[in-house]
Amino acid sequence: MKAQIIQSFGEPSVFQINEISKPELKPGHVLIQVKATSVNPIDTKVRAGAVPAIAPEFPAVLHGDVSGLVSAVGEGVTEFKVGDEVFGCAGGFRGTGGALAEFMLADVDLLAHKPKNLTMEEAAALPLVAITAWEALFNRANLVPGQDILIHAATGGVGHIAIQLAKWKGAKVYTTASSQEKLEIGTRLGADVTINYRAESVHDYVQKYTDGKGFDVVFDTVGGENLDRSFEAAAVHGTVAAIATRSTHDLSPVHSKGLSLHVTFMLLKILNKDMHKHYGEILKKVSRLVEEEQLRPLVDPNIFTFDEISKAHEYMESGKAIGKIVLKNNW
Repeated sequence: MKAQIIQSFGEPSVFQINEISKPELKPGHVLIQVKATSVNPIDTKVRAGAVPAIAPEFPAVLHGDVSGLVSAVGEGVTEFKVGDEVFGCAGGFRGTGGALAEFMLADVDLLAHKPKNLTMEEAAALPLVAITAWEALFNRANLVPGQDILIHAATGGVGHIAIQLAKWKGAKVYTTASSQEKLEIGTRLGADVTINYRAESVHDYVQKYTDGKGFDVVFDTVGGENLDRSFEAAAVHGTVAAIATRSTHDLSPVHSKGLSLHVTFMLLKILNKDMHKHYGEILKKVSRLVEEEQLRPLVDPNIFTFDEISKAHEYMESGKAIGKIVLKNNW
């Protein structure tokens, strides 16, 4: 089969098209005819060699997010049949093949049936970010109806999903963004209040919207210095959920406020087979919410093909994308 592979870590130009063997079917797995994938920050980090411990062996096929058609069903699989439309985050990391190929072998516990009202490209935008947001909001931060939540990066991959999930849960949703265009998108996604973080300081918007008390929950999807701003924005005994914490911070505010800090690294459950089923269950719930029109992916208007993977990674690293960057299989 045809695949985009990397033979070493490097810049986006390191990708090369090659002919490799089609994956062999295994019990509990299906073979997916890949229709689309999407780019996540972790994909660019794997390509660049920033996280070698979770990278697949060379020659490596990258990308976890996938949508496509089931082309073969392994022994013991009862939930899916040949021809089913599926989606999931099912490989592209240590010990697995990725979605940048004509076919992808996937553990069925990591998959769900594709929402009927989404295209393949739209469906491929969802798995990693939807699972991450769900884990952070509901399994880690324990968000409940009526709470005030501040979600950073309204139009980011995880942020735009988190806004919709938090609103569906019944929280009052505040979100930050850097431009009027992004603030308007945040409102369309369901945010009750949008905040231009370049125009208002944390102190100012905490005073303005919470009378200085802070937010019950803060979801930081950005990391770096923004995690410190998240500590500042949280209420006493509040909760901070984060997805990018490979950095050093002063934890004094965490101590002085009695904060809870929860870190979500969704790949852990992909790398540990015993935990796969939990992600499939989340995707089933996500699929239902999409079909009920409670949730929808925000897809950047620039759609790439598999031949253009280097350009897609360059675009991701430029920081210019709004929502998810998707690629359709043109092979």
